[in-house]
Amino acid sequence: MSNPSRPAGAPEEIPYEQEWELYHNSFSLCSKKLRVCMAELGLPYESHHIHLIETGAYENVGRDYLAVNPKGLVPVLVHRGRPIYESHEEIVYAARHAGDRGRALLPEDAALRSEVDHWIDCASLVGDDPMADTHLRAGHCIPGLTVPIFATMVSHIPVREILKGLLTHPNKERPLIFLTLKLAGIERLPKLVPAMKLMRRSLKHMGMHLDRLGEQLDKHGEDWIAGASFSLADVSWMVILDRLVEVDWDGVLWGDDRRPSVAAYWQRLASRKSYREQIVDMRCEITRLGIDEVKRAKREHPALREALEG
Repeated sequence: MSNPSRPAGAPEEIPYEQEWELYHNSFSLCSKKLRVCMAELGLPYESHHIHLIETGAYENVGRDYLAVNPKGLVPVLVHRGRPIYESHEEIVYAARHAGDRGRALLPEDAALRSEVDHWIDCASLVGDDPMADTHLRAGHCIPGLTVPIFATMVSHIPVREILKGLLTHPNKERPLIFLTLKLAGIERLPKLVPAMKLMRRSLKHMGMHLDRLGEQLDKHGEDWIAGASFSLADVSWMVILDRLVEVDWDGVLWGDDRRPSVAAYWQRLASRKSYREQIVDMRCEITRLGIDEVKRAKREHPALREALEG
C-alpha cells in the first residue's frame, strides 16, 4: 500500500510491540485529534509521548525521534510497523481499520462522506506553511490564535532549552519565535507587531469559519456536523474548539449569545468521554499554568485584553 505523505528519508517500517502505536504530544493539536479518534474507535495504542519545546524540551528533533519522522513533527501513527504521518490521513486510516465503529465515524453514504471530508479538511493543518491561507482552513487560524498561550507556556522553559533549537531544529524560525515570546512575555505581546497582525487576521477568519460551522449545524438541525451521528468531522472540530477555549478565545467567538449553535455544539463535544480522557486529563502542568496565566494577564491588564480581543 502506498504512503504518499511519508517524508523524505522516513522509514517504511518502524519497530513495534503493539498493533497500534502513537508518537504524540499532549499539547499538539494534531496529536489531540488522533488520540480522540483512537478512543472513539475503541483502538488501544502504545503511547510514546514526545516533548515539544512548549511542553518542556526539543525531544521532537532529537536523534531517536528524527529516526521516526525526519521532519520532527507529531503525531505519527504506527500500525503493525507501518507509519502514517499526516493527522487528517491518520484518522481516516484508523477508521478504515476499525470495523463497524469505523464505518460509524466515516459514513459510507456518498453525500454524508463528502460533508465529513470537507469539514475534516477545513479543520486540518495542511502543507509546509500552517499560517498561510487562514481564510481557507480553520486549522490554519490556530497557530496565530495560539500565540498568547505560547507566550505564557514558554515563560516556564529555560532560555538554554529554547536556544538548543538553534542547533537542532530544522526550522530556525521556530526557536527564534519562542525566544522572542519568552523575552517579551504576554504583557508586551501588543508590541510584537507581526504577531498581532497574524492574530487579528486569524481571529477574523476563524469567526468566518465558525459562522459557516453554525450554518452547517443549523442545516441538519441535529447534534453533529453530518447530522445525527458523531463522525470524524466532529473529532476534527473538537480539537479546534478546545484550542480556542485553552487560549480564552471562546468568550470572544461564541460567548454572550454569539453563535449559539456553536456554543451548544461545544458543550456536546466537551461532554464526551474521549474529550475528557484524551485531552483534558492529558494536559501537562505547563499547559495548565499557561491557560491560567493567559486569563490572569487579561484580567489584570485591561489594555492587553483590548489589544488582543479588539
